[in-house]
Amino acid sequence: MTVPLRDSPDADLMTGPPERFGELFERYSDQLYDYCARRVGRQLAEDLVADTFAAAFAHRDRYDVTVPNARPWLFGILANLLHKHRRAEARGWRALARAGRDPLDGARPLDESFADEVGDRLDARAATRSLAKALAAMPHEQREVLLLHVWACLDYPDLALALALPPGTVRSRLHRAKAKLRRALPDHYAPST
Repeated sequence: MTVPLRDSPDADLMTGPPERFGELFERYSDQLYDYCARRVGRQLAEDLVADTFAAAFAHRDRYDVTVPNARPWLFGILANLLHKHRRAEARGWRALARAGRDPLDGARPLDESFADEVGDRLDARAATRSLAKALAAMPHEQREVLLLHVWACLDYPDLALALALPPGTVRSRLHRAKAKLRRALPDHYAPST
């Protein structure tokens, strides 16, 4: 009896006939795209996600079949592709810190139709600027771990797999990144009274 594609483990799809590889795209492309679009914008995200799956297909023989989930491996490929664009990403964070408006997200203007929300929005805009400034100043290695953890919801073991790093290095980088955010956004991290 044949296992339906949607129920097949990732390792089976990776090592099986090439036509089954498309199921991995169906499973993970939206997650990869959402993460990537936050980093470099929608248009470039489409290209990078396509490149991620092309590289994964070309190198599927390198996939460790003992790892049940291909998601961290795919995010690792995407992270490597994003390295080529890190200067552009840092420029975007600096622009957001200066202007308070995400240059990658021009399609979603702020809706200021309710006067009672204006104060909250101004506070959020100020926090966004501080966050963007902190991310722009953060070393790429720390920013990469932080954003994969927060936006891609990768846990420590998956981060280690995705970035091919020892778990201790992942923990250290994430700890340092969070410490920098706490210093940059002291009001956000202040203990409640």
